[in-house]
Amino acid sequence: MKTLFVYLLLLVFSGAAVAADYQEELLALATEVQQLTTNQPGWDDTQRFERYIEIARNQALLDDPELATQIGDPRGQGRWTDKSPSAIAQRKQFERDGLALVQSIARDKLSVSNQLNYDLLLDQLQTAVQGQEFPQELLQMSQLNGPQQDPAATLAMMPNASVEQLANQVSRLEALPQSIDQSIALMRAGIKAGVTPPRITLRDVPQQIRNQLVDDPAASPLLMGFVSIPRAVDSLQQAALREKAQLVYSEQIVPAYERLLAFTENEYLPAARESIAARDLPNGESWYNYDVRMRTTTDLTPEQIHEIGIREVARIHAEMEQVMAETGFKGSFADFLVFLRTDPQFYYTSAEDLVRGYRDIAKRADPALTRLFGVLPRTPYGVIPVPAYAEQSQTTAYYQDGSLKAGRPGYYFVNTYALNTRPRWEMEALTLHEAVPGHHLQISLAQEMDGVPWFRQESSYTAFVEGWGLYAESLGSELGFYQDPYSHFGQLTYEMWRAVRLVVDTGMHYLGWSRQQAIDYFKENAGKQEHDIIVEIDRYIVWPGQALAYKIGELKFKELRAYAEHELGEQFDIRAFHDTVLGAGAVPLNVLEANVHHWVAGQKK
Repeated sequence: MKTLFVYLLLLVFSGAAVAADYQEELLALATEVQQLTTNQPGWDDTQRFERYIEIARNQALLDDPELATQIGDPRGQGRWTDKSPSAIAQRKQFERDGLALVQSIARDKLSVSNQLNYDLLLDQLQTAVQGQEFPQELLQMSQLNGPQQDPAATLAMMPNASVEQLANQVSRLEALPQSIDQSIALMRAGIKAGVTPPRITLRDVPQQIRNQLVDDPAASPLLMGFVSIPRAVDSLQQAALREKAQLVYSEQIVPAYERLLAFTENEYLPAARESIAARDLPNGESWYNYDVRMRTTTDLTPEQIHEIGIREVARIHAEMEQVMAETGFKGSFADFLVFLRTDPQFYYTSAEDLVRGYRDIAKRADPALTRLFGVLPRTPYGVIPVPAYAEQSQTTAYYQDGSLKAGRPGYYFVNTYALNTRPRWEMEALTLHEAVPGHHLQISLAQEMDGVPWFRQESSYTAFVEGWGLYAESLGSELGFYQDPYSHFGQLTYEMWRAVRLVVDTGMHYLGWSRQQAIDYFKENAGKQEHDIIVEIDRYIVWPGQALAYKIGELKFKELRAYAEHELGEQFDIRAFHDTVLGAGAVPLNVLEANVHHWVAGQKK
C-alpha cells in the first residue's frame, strides 16, 4: 500500500500532466473546427452542426473550469481559467472559427428542432465575436466580483467527499497565486488603455481583499471545504490534506493577496477613472450600445429605453399612491417613504430572525406553485446568508444555481449586513424573484431540459432570466402573497426599482447624469434604504446595461400573457402558458414571442 505522502505526490504529478493534456486537447478541438468548416470529413450539414455542438461543449468546460465546477463536470477541477494573453487570444479565435463554421452550414438542411438550436447558437457566436471589439477582459475587478471574491465562491461549490476531490481543492489553492497575478497583469494593461472601473466604486475593494487575509488559515473563506469533511474520507488523509491546504494558504496565497492589495491601493485606485459613464471609455458609445443590445436582446436605443423608464415610473408611482392611501398614512409620499425606511416595526433585530423570515416566505411559496405551473424542477434550493467577506458591497439578495449532476442545491443568498436596511415589506417580492417562482424555478427547469444541446440548458439571456424574475414578483397575489398593503407597496417598490433602472442606467452611461443625480432620482421614487440605493447605483455603474434587462424582459412577458389571454379567452390556461414560456429555456425575446404565438395558434386549433 502506498503511503499517503506518495499518494499525494502522485496526485500532484497527475494534475500537472492533466494541465498539459487539456492544452493539447484545446488545440485539437480548434483544429477540428477548422477542418469541419472546409468539411474535410465529407459530412452532411447535420453531422457537422451536431459535432460542433459537442466540440463547443468540450472547449467551454476545458477552457472554463469554474463553469465545469458549477455544472458538476469533473474536468479541470485543479485549475482556474487561464487569463494569459495567449489564452485570451486563443479563446477569441475559437469564437471566430466557430462562427465561420456555423455560417458555412445550410440552416434549411437541418431538422426543425436543430434550426432553433442553429438560430440560438448563431446568435450567441455573433454576439461574442461582436463583443471582441471591446476589451472586457481588462476589467478584472470591481466591488461585485474579482479575485478578491470569486475564488472563495468557486471553492465553496466544490465537493469534498473524497481524497481526490480534496486534492483538487489543494491544487486549485496552489494555482490561485498565478491566477491573481494574471488578473493584476490585465488590470495594469487596463490602466495603460484607459479601461478601468470608476474610482468611486472601488472604495470597498481593499477591505474585501483584507477579508481574505486571516491569521488562522482554518478560518479562511478559501478553506471552507476542509472544515467539515465527510467521514468517508480517512481521518489521516483528512489531516494531511487539511495541513497541506493551510500551508499553501500561509506560504503562497497570503503573499499573493498582499501583492493584490498593494497593487490595488498603490496603482489601481490612483489610476482609476473619475468618470462614471461607460461612453467615456475608449470606443465607449459603441461599447454601451453593444451592452444594451446584448442585455435586452432588442434593438431599442438608450434614448428609447430612457423614455420607457420615465413612463413606467409615472405609472407605478400612481399605483403606489393608491396603496399608501389604503394604509391610512397621513402625510406626503416623501413622508411615507421616510416612514417605511425608519419605523422599527419593519425591521428584524437579529440576522438569524431575518434569514428565518426569508425561509418562511420561500416555503410558503413552494406548495402554491402548482396553481400556476404544470412542470416543476427536481433540484432543491436553500436559503442562506451572504458570506461575511462580501456582504457590505453586495446586493440585498442573489441566487446561485445548483446542479443535480454535482449533487448541489440552488442557494438563495440573503444579505444580513446592516439589519436596519432590510425591511420586512420587501422580503416577499425579493423571495419570489430570487427563489420561486423566479430564478430557482426557471434556471433549474432549463438545466433539467431533455433532448436539447448543453448550451441551451446553460443559456443566460439576461432579458429572459431577469425579466422572468421580475415577472415572477407580479405573480405574488396569485400565490397568496401581498395580503397587507405594506407588502403590496414593497412589490410596487421593487417594480419601481426596475423602472428607475431604465432611467438612471441610460442617464449615467449615455445622457451625462452624475452619480448623485442618479441616487437622488432613485430616492425620490422608491422606498429602498439609502445604503441599498448606493449599492445599486454603483452596481449599475460597473455593469453597464445589465440593469436594463429586468424591466424590458418583464414588459415582454406581460405583453405576451395579455396577448394569449385575449386570443384564447376562456381557453387560456395559465399553467400551460407558463410551461410554454419556460419550456425552451432562456431565449432572446423575439424567440420567446415566436414560441408563444406558435403555442396560441396550436391552442386555437
